[in-house]
This record gives sequence, C-alpha cells and structure tokens, in this order.
Amino acid sequence: LISTNKIIIGYNQGYEPEQPIPYSHELHAGTYKLDCRYCHVAVETSRHASVPSLNICMNCHTTVALDKPNIQKLHELYNKGESIPWKKVHLLPDHVKFNHASHILKGKQCQECHGPVETMPVVTQVKSLSMGWCVDCHRKPENNAPTQCSTCHY
Repeated sequence: LISTNKIIIGYNQGYEPEQPIPYSHELHAGTYKLDCRYCHVAVETSRHASVPSLNICMNCHTTVALDKPNIQKLHELYNKGESIPWKKVHLLPDHVKFNHASHILKGKQCQECHGPVETMPVVTQVKSLSMGWCVDCHRKPENNAPTQCSTCHY
C-alpha cells in the first residue's frame, strides 16, 4: 500500500527510503558478518534498537575506505560534531509501543521481523508490521507471548 505521495504507517511493505549516506547491510552484515548488535547497541536493553551513532561508523572508518566519497562525508560530519540524519524504515503508529529488548531476550532473530537484512544493499520493510501480523506471531503456541492489548498499547 505504498504510494510515492503517501506513507501509510504500519503498512509500508516495500518501503525503502533513500538515506542521506548509502549504507549496505548486504556488505556490512552479510559480507563482513557484523552482528546487528554491533551497530544497534540498545537492542538488548531498550524498547528501541537505536540508530547507530556516527561514533560507531568511525570505529572502522577512521582507517577503512578513506578514499570513498561517502566515507569522506562521514568524516566531514564527524569532524563537525554532527550526526547522520538517517530516515526510519520501519514505521509504527505512535500508539504502538514495540519493545525490541523483550523480543531479542526471548531469542527472536532480527530477520523474523526485518527480513534478510544481511542480503539488502538498501534496507526495505519486508513485513507489513500490521497489528494482525504481530498478533498472529504472538498467538503461535511456541512463542507463548501475551496477547492483551496493554502488551503493545500503553
């Protein structure tokens, strides 16, 4: 249900915003096997997975790929004390409180909701993330997950 003029929050299957600096998860998570938690540092302790800070990028890019224009742009932003204005890919309505930490701590893999991110040159929302989609997962006996409204709406 994506149109070029309107984003429908929570139903953006196929949504793939252009980022201010191209970042390939296929390269970083796929080829180089970086664990999602290396960049998304708060995913085990917070509701939010956290968008990586520029400091995390600079852990490698003080010495790696310095000749590439996009890495030079990283350096420029870093030296100015600025951050990258990443565009959120997976959008939920404000009244939905998804908790990443509780899912990760229960053993869920990032790919269950985000798809095979390690194969994506550009991150795309592959699941609907609709309430029905989430509730269907919670209702699976093997997940033993709560289905009360207050689980996600508080």
